[in-house]
Amino acid sequence: MANQLSQLDQVFAALADPTRRAIVMRLCAGEASVGELAEPFEMALPSFMKHVHVLELSGLVQSEKSGRVRTCRLSPEALVGAEDWFQHQRAIWEARLDRFEAYVMKLKKERAAAKQSSKATEKTTNKPSKRKGTE
Repeated sequence: MANQLSQLDQVFAALADPTRRAIVMRLCAGEASVGELAEPFEMALPSFMKHVHVLELSGLVQSEKSGRVRTCRLSPEALVGAEDWFQHQRAIWEARLDRFEAYVMKLKKERAAAKQSSKATEKTTNKPSKRKGTE
């Protein structure tokens, strides 16, 4: 379990950076060389390689070198842990929101009942007395 959390932390840390998210989005279209991936970014290649390295450590990206060209490809299985975590969180929050909705509905019914009760009490207390001699 601790290893899964560590992997999950690495995936979220990797995706926290907009440059790395852009790399992942580009790799969704297919594999690419580091040069192709680095092209749209205004940074030195060693700095860009640090981003690739973080993505590799998280398991989101795999790369292999053939001659002088390093080719990267997306490894979507790394996202399975994050997807599972999101589904678990969604279930927790949906249950909480369902309980909150039920509580709000209960309060609304109680308020409506209290208003009905106060209106009924008002009608009985505001009726003029029909007894003789009380005028």
